[in-house]
Amino acid sequence: MPKPANLKPLRDKQADTEKLTINLGFVDLGQIDLLVSERFYGNRSDFIRTAIRNQLAQHADVVKQVAARKTLVLGLLHYTTAQLQALQASGQALDLRVLGLASIAPDVTPELALATINSIHVLGALQASPAVKAALAQRMR
Repeated sequence: MPKPANLKPLRDKQADTEKLTINLGFVDLGQIDLLVSERFYGNRSDFIRTAIRNQLAQHADVVKQVAARKTLVLGLLHYTTAQLQALQASGQALDLRVLGLASIAPDVTPELALATINSIHVLGALQASPAVKAALAQRMR
C-alpha cells in the first residue's frame, strides 16, 4: 500500500497526545509510587508510558500484520482544506482507515468533509472541528 504524501510518523509531534483515565489497584499504584520515589521514573505518567511502550514493542509484529491486513495507515494522517478541495475537484472520495491520529484541518467545512470522505475508521484519535465530527458521525466506525 503506497504511503500518502501527508503521512507522518506518529512520534513527530510529542505534544499531540490523548489523555486517558485508568483505574489501578492500590497495591499496583503503591508499587508505581515506590519506583517513582526511588527515581526509577520521573512520575506515574512516565512509568505508565514506559509500560505501554514496552507492551506495544512486544506486540509490534502483530500490530503491523493486523494493520496491513485491515489496510490501516499507521501514524498521523492530516488533511487540509486544499487537499480535500483537490479531491472533490477530481471527483474522488476517501475511505479513511487510520491507526494513530487522523486530523482534519479546523477550517474544513462539514459540507466539504461530507463530499470527500465516504467512511472513517480510526483506531486512536480523530481531531476535527465539532461540526465536521457531527457531519461525519454516520460514516464513522
